[in-house]
Amino acid sequence: MPLSEPVHGIRANLDQFLHQLLQVFLVGLTIGMMRTVIPALADSEFGVPRGSFMLLMAFVIAFGFVKGTLNFVAGHLAERIGRKTVLLLGWAAALPIPLLILHAPNWNWIVAATVLLGINQGLTWSMTQTAKLDLTRPDQRGLTIGLNEFSGYLGVAVAGIVTGYLATILGPRHGLLIFGSIVIVLALLLTALWVKETLRWARAEGARHAAGQSTGPRPRFPHNIADRPTTWQVFTLMTWRDRRMAALCQAGLVEKFVDALVWVFYPVFLYQHGISLPGIGWIVGIYGLVWGGSQFFTGKLSDHVGRHRPIVAGMWLCGAGVGMMLLGEGVAWWSLSAAITGFGMALLYPNLSAAVADIAHPNWRGAAIGIYRFWRDLGYGIGGLALGIVAHVGGSISAGFWLVAIAMLLSGALLQWWGEETHPRLNPQR
Repeated sequence: MPLSEPVHGIRANLDQFLHQLLQVFLVGLTIGMMRTVIPALADSEFGVPRGSFMLLMAFVIAFGFVKGTLNFVAGHLAERIGRKTVLLLGWAAALPIPLLILHAPNWNWIVAATVLLGINQGLTWSMTQTAKLDLTRPDQRGLTIGLNEFSGYLGVAVAGIVTGYLATILGPRHGLLIFGSIVIVLALLLTALWVKETLRWARAEGARHAAGQSTGPRPRFPHNIADRPTTWQVFTLMTWRDRRMAALCQAGLVEKFVDALVWVFYPVFLYQHGISLPGIGWIVGIYGLVWGGSQFFTGKLSDHVGRHRPIVAGMWLCGAGVGMMLLGEGVAWWSLSAAITGFGMALLYPNLSAAVADIAHPNWRGAAIGIYRFWRDLGYGIGGLALGIVAHVGGSISAGFWLVAIAMLLSGALLQWWGEETHPRLNPQR
């Protein structure tokens, strides 16, 4: 018996939409467990000499290059073998991570664990986002991605706080073992038992576009690409042939400098200033909580006012928040700085992805999102490398904060110049 025509919309697919939100929350918990304890105790627990900035950044550099590459691969695979299969592969890759941390004799094992984390994040986070976009209507994309990133970064923040306390109570290695094992096994079981394949929703949407049956304002799709393009054709379009897509990709890459900084240098900076592990978890957690919580509103906001202005404002506000960290002292000041940075990220983060989805045709949207995420998460690697070099040359981590603040301001200016509004209702194809 043939399957009925898929119906698009959050309400029509609420059960699977909620399953995917839970999945991305678990994805956030998995990366969040690596963001408080490990950087702060890199020297005392894992043998990184104090002041070895390049060695300290090595695990984030490895994560960025691996996750960026896997985002690219995930977009390609998702169009061929389906979203659910890629999601399962991502969770399977994460299974050894807690054991590697438990038995790590040196920092190289942490780098190896982070390589697996990059594989996990590149496959799983890409698929939760792509699957939800498959299920929803074009006028819900901002809300959809806002909810996706809200759930994911809520998980990042919660994990950072919880693992800070577990490390204090049980020790860093056993705390991370218990937390990580529960999260990863639970996610794998939930994926296998309850997540459904959403590829047919994307194909149904593409078929309606091809037949001229789509309703509402027509998106400003690029015209210099085939109806069924190769991965290379989509890659070149995203990277340089379409100036709008190139602007979005460079902004995504640079904004990951912020997250690389928060991941590694914030805990070290705060630990050097006498903040406890739970205290570091809360300050860094404020960044994640504001980022995650605000995306519930900023994604929906962009469905009404457009993507372009919130993204540019977010780039500049985020850069200002990073610079503020060095301009004052005390928990209240650092918490305020983290909150401002998090709100800037909330303005730009879901709306960059929504802008890509606006002008990527359903036939190659999965590949386009994967390539955007490739460039975006390569920012971890490139940003981590730049931060390590600047801190090494400058002799302190303060130079890294200024590098990121300036890079965000310049990237926002480039996006303002090259980019345009992508929301089909506000800037439709004539």
